[in-house]
Amino acid sequence: MTFRIRAARDEDLQPLYEMAKLTGGGFTNLPADRTALAVKMARSHEAYARTDDTLTDELFILVLENVATGEVRGTCQIFTQVGQRYPFYSYRIGTLTQHSAELGRTFRADMLSLTTDLEGCSEVGGLFLHPGERAGGLGMLLARSRYLFIAKHRARFADRILAELRGIIDEAGGSPFWDGLAGRFFGMNFQDADQFNAVRGHQFIADLFPKHPIYIAMLSEHARAAIGLPHPSGRAAMRMLENEGFAFENYIDIFDGGPTMTAKTDNVRTIREARMATIAAVDDDGGEAALVATGRLADFRCAYGTVRECGDGIAINPSCAANLGIGEGIEVSHVGRL
Repeated sequence: MTFRIRAARDEDLQPLYEMAKLTGGGFTNLPADRTALAVKMARSHEAYARTDDTLTDELFILVLENVATGEVRGTCQIFTQVGQRYPFYSYRIGTLTQHSAELGRTFRADMLSLTTDLEGCSEVGGLFLHPGERAGGLGMLLARSRYLFIAKHRARFADRILAELRGIIDEAGGSPFWDGLAGRFFGMNFQDADQFNAVRGHQFIADLFPKHPIYIAMLSEHARAAIGLPHPSGRAAMRMLENEGFAFENYIDIFDGGPTMTAKTDNVRTIREARMATIAAVDDDGGEAALVATGRLADFRCAYGTVRECGDGIAINPSCAANLGIGEGIEVSHVGRL
């Protein structure tokens, strides 16, 4: 396998734009807008250039590169601290219980409350794999490389981490959840609101969104059915998050109703199980399948390989060493492949 994860560069803007046009909408972190993507790339460059190990509001963009051809075939993003520039809104699903002594009955109503509970968390998102590469574990490589990056730069990330999964989008590109709730207040369809959010941010939500709780029973059947469900294309991503220790804690996206998964950063499986070691040998004498990462910030790279103990260090296979551009004496982090 000749793929590796690396930091995004200026020349990656066009392939990122081409991939953004394939997402099918509802993918806020990867808008099909060159200007918006260029702004995100500039912000990522600033994050990679900063060397202070302090927590602040930053964005890191990573890409999946075919080393043999130089093609960019996937991408993912890491936000260090959400809700610092603008409020980070979610809906929290809760229950209001009321009792009537006269009727001798207890009534329980599920409600949606607008909240900024997750403000200050780190976030993993923006994961997209080109349709032509959805085999061989490349989606897993993209996803787990983010956690190895966090482990290498732990001081620059929060103690809690979240991942928002895209919600249900119909064949026409609309969102049943949006149509049944927010669309009634904003007077715009989901595609327009999603594009506006991706390009200009979501401060308009703070200005126009209803602040009072919403009774779920008052929503349309289609809107209710979409609450907390991931888009069919995101089911595998949800399973990967669950395998890493993320859980759904009743937070959903305010646009499409998709689930927000959360975890304590140090409890994320890849972060918890990552180990540092020095390469003592490069050979084809076997080992356990693993992810191997090297370098810091803009020099970060990650690839699949095999790892085995070798004296005081480890041995990795030649193709992994070639993909990462490393050899004996280099320190790497590694974690077993799931």
